[in-house]
Amino acid sequence: MKKLFCGLLTCLLLLTVSVANAEVRKDRIQLREDHPTEYVVVKGDTLWDISGRFLQHPWQWPDVWEVNPQIYNPHLIYPGDIIYLSWVNGQPRLSMRPGVARLSPKARVSPLDDAIPAIPLKDIIAFLSDHLVADEDLLNNAPYVVGGRNNRIIAGAGDRVYARGELKSDERLQAVYRPATQYLDPVTGEFLGYEMLKIADTSIPAKDKDVITLDLSKTREEVRLLDRVLPIEETPIQSLFQPSAVPEGTEGLILSVLGGVAKIGQYNAVAVNVGARDSVEPGNVMSIYRTGENVRDPVTGERIALPDERAGLLMLFKVFEKVSYGLVLNASNVMSVGDKVFEP
Repeated sequence: MKKLFCGLLTCLLLLTVSVANAEVRKDRIQLREDHPTEYVVVKGDTLWDISGRFLQHPWQWPDVWEVNPQIYNPHLIYPGDIIYLSWVNGQPRLSMRPGVARLSPKARVSPLDDAIPAIPLKDIIAFLSDHLVADEDLLNNAPYVVGGRNNRIIAGAGDRVYARGELKSDERLQAVYRPATQYLDPVTGEFLGYEMLKIADTSIPAKDKDVITLDLSKTREEVRLLDRVLPIEETPIQSLFQPSAVPEGTEGLILSVLGGVAKIGQYNAVAVNVGARDSVEPGNVMSIYRTGENVRDPVTGERIALPDERAGLLMLFKVFEKVSYGLVLNASNVMSVGDKVFEP
């Protein structure tokens, strides 16, 4: 009987410890030691900046945000609003009350452009609108530039050029793209897609069989032979992101740095070899680990690999089938192409 009682007691203790550990795993919210009790939002803030004042891990903002239904459009935050910290059932909560400057008995109109963005959009706006990743079929079958008026082989805004092929859309307004980078998986060698850079906006005044007339309007570079004509993306530009962890077990590598820089730091945009097929979505957060250097042991002379070290955090902001774009939001070390990305 005593053995049975001891066994039951042991099981009960193990169950208690298991539940406690589960709660600890579930409750990973950690406040900064120097967190304020409240903060007044100012112009130029981002949700990431604000949450970083309170939380050790800013991407956990949605887990502690308490929506007040009495506030006009509670999902948006504006300069002058006050973010304050409170505790509910022993858990931290961040809440908002409108700033005094915006209180009025009159109807209030708050332009969406004035709302505080989740991340610094100025660092990714060009990549949201002017970059896409195309598969081989789309690239090979898109119409291509064959020449310009008066035998020109390069052209700019205001010029007329001609392309040949079958348009992917009947829309009059389309865009001219140029393949900039071929993405291959560094581990498997799988072809992941072509990074396509938008070169120009164009209108299509005429089409004669498979020859297409293009009138170039806004251009960022000179249009050249073999540039491709593709429809302008119809998906709206996403400006409000809800940060969350990528699915458990998701891992990948940094493929390239967008914008032509060599080293990676805070607010650089990168491409990674995870995409929609890996069930990731815009707003997902990943940790970046700098690959450990390969050094020579001064005693034995053998080559050894130093351990990988955490170097930063990125948020995915644009997801394609096999590739995603992410913005580096925190950087504790210099990062490079080939560094690893994992769930945070």
